[in-house]
Amino acid sequence: MIRKAQIKDAKFIHSLINCYAQRDLMMPRSLNEIYENIRDFWVILDEKGKNINGCVALHIVGWNNLAEIKSLAVEKNHQRKGIGSQLIEAALSEAKSLRLKNVFALSYKPKFFRKLGFSIISKSKLPHKVWAECCNCPKFPNCGEIALIKKIC
Repeated sequence: MIRKAQIKDAKFIHSLINCYAQRDLMMPRSLNEIYENIRDFWVILDEKGKNINGCVALHIVGWNNLAEIKSLAVEKNHQRKGIGSQLIEAALSEAKSLRLKNVFALSYKPKFFRKLGFSIISKSKLPHKVWAECCNCPKFPNCGEIALIKKIC
C-alpha cells in the first residue's frame, strides 16, 4: 500500500534516508527537514500496512513547472521487489495531477531511472535554484550524481 507520509512517519523516513547517506548513496536529511517537507513524501507499507518499506519525495522547484524526485530509499530486505518503481510511479502520478511538465532526479543509479522513462541530461540544463541544496553537501561540486529528466505533460 502506498500513501502520503504522515507526521508519525518522519522519524522512520529520517532513519531510512540517513542509512543510505552514511554510505554516500544519497544526501542526508535532518529530521527537521523531513518534518517541514512531510507533504512531499510518499511511503510504501508492508502487506499488513504496519511497517514502512520505502519512501520517496516529490519536491516542486520554483515556478518552472518542474519537480524533483528526492530521497528514494527502500529497506534493504525489500529491494529488487519493484518497491522503488512503485514509489516513483506514485510521485509521477502526483506530478501529472499537478500538471507539472517535467520531473527530474539526481542519482548515482541512472540505469534505474532510465528503465522508468527518464533521460540523462546535462546538469547545466537545470535551473540554478536546484543547486541551493547541493551547496550544503560536502561532495559539492564533484558529487558524481547523474541528472535525469522525464516529460510529464
